[in-house]
Amino acid sequence: MFVITADQIDSRHDHDRASEMIAQLVSRHEGEFALPPDQTSGDEIQLLVPRAPAALEMVLDLHRTGFWSVGVGVGTVRTPLPLTTRQATGDAFIAARAAVTRAKRTEAHFALDTPPSPSEQTTPGDDVGAVAPDDGGDPTGSDVEALVTMLLLLRQRRTPEGWEAVDLLEQGLAQTNIARTLGISTAAVSQRVKSAQWKVERAVHPALVRLLLNLDRDTSETDLNR
Repeated sequence: MFVITADQIDSRHDHDRASEMIAQLVSRHEGEFALPPDQTSGDEIQLLVPRAPAALEMVLDLHRTGFWSVGVGVGTVRTPLPLTTRQATGDAFIAARAAVTRAKRTEAHFALDTPPSPSEQTTPGDDVGAVAPDDGGDPTGSDVEALVTMLLLLRQRRTPEGWEAVDLLEQGLAQTNIARTLGISTAAVSQRVKSAQWKVERAVHPALVRLLLNLDRDTSETDLNR
């Protein structure tokens, strides 16, 4: 399960954007929430999302606005689920809280955490500062965080003109139709799309979804084996 916790950036000097952001997410991703999105503490929102593709899209939507630090927690959630997201508990919620705290200090305002595996947990007498060696196995939460961060920073460089063309492309319009809609040449549309790195972004989405699915599977298996 994926928990997304988003905290509004510089909320003291801005109006409360939580309600309008929740409305946008519900409108765009209707049916993708395990529980209704909640405004939790003050200017913070929390989402409980079962599917990896939807979780990735919601992270992209939040980040695009420029108003949110976004933390993703991947792990189990205690069942049966309560009536509201703010009442729900579990490892994914703990991980999301740690992630959003870190996200506030990162360039992309994004972080992702998973519950510690049994091998990462310490016992009395262990060297708390020791880092477990990388065994070269499946990608970790840190690996996935790094790749999502690269995508977010790429999108962050996109110009308003690039977004204009990309948004129409994602609505299914052909470049000739986009050119007519925007009143520019097809060559200009092609240049906007190229500069926006849209094909690169779309190519990486399936890989990121697979990595998120693997994290979700691995954290669930880890919790079952404890």
